[in-house]
Amino acid sequence: MNILAIDTSNQVLGVSILKDDQIIGEIMTNLTKNHSVRLMPAIERLMGEVSMDPDQLDRIVVAKGPGSYTGVRIGISTAKTMAWSLNIPVVGVSSLEVLAYQGRFFNEYICPFFDARRGLVFTGLYKWENNKLSKVMDENNLLMDNVLQKLKEEQKRVLFLSPDIAVHKEAIQQSLGDLAVIPEGPYHVPQAGHLGLAGLEKEAETAHELVPNYLRLAEAEANWLKEQKEKENHG
Repeated sequence: MNILAIDTSNQVLGVSILKDDQIIGEIMTNLTKNHSVRLMPAIERLMGEVSMDPDQLDRIVVAKGPGSYTGVRIGISTAKTMAWSLNIPVVGVSSLEVLAYQGRFFNEYICPFFDARRGLVFTGLYKWENNKLSKVMDENNLLMDNVLQKLKEEQKRVLFLSPDIAVHKEAIQQSLGDLAVIPEGPYHVPQAGHLGLAGLEKEAETAHELVPNYLRLAEAEANWLKEQKEKENHG
């Protein structure tokens, strides 16, 4: 099975091509640059490098968020358009789940997260059991202080993985001390190859069924809904 994996859900832009569970090519940048301008050229270049035509693809896997609203939309719309035009299935994978693959050989709790500003994070809790990644806590948009308090009560070692680790590192260490495991820099960057691997195990969807996993409304949408509710209350 030939798989194209696409991740533009956060700052990292990652594109990978796999033959079953083997990566045959990958492009990754971790820069603040416009994904919409760079994604298709990256896909075209990579497919050229591995001498593969689009009609040889069997499946497209995309990181569906949470993360940057714009980034998530770019990845999802590109994946859906390609899958629809090629008439092949598409699979959406949580961006947090992709990060949790970096802890593949850690046998206790894994806490991937993305900073969501104002003390909030997009996060969940995972654990590798019997060679499968299982969810210990549902993904949500929570205050990092509340997450750390809950983990402190568990009194278990936790591996923290995040491209935004620097923002919360001090609070994590103060709260959990030796129970917190924070690896070196490269482990905090999601890999498109892991995304493809995760998508290999999941049931495929049609292009029309795939939707983003924002975990919360965009601020403009939330404000609009709030205004509508206030108008109703005063109507």
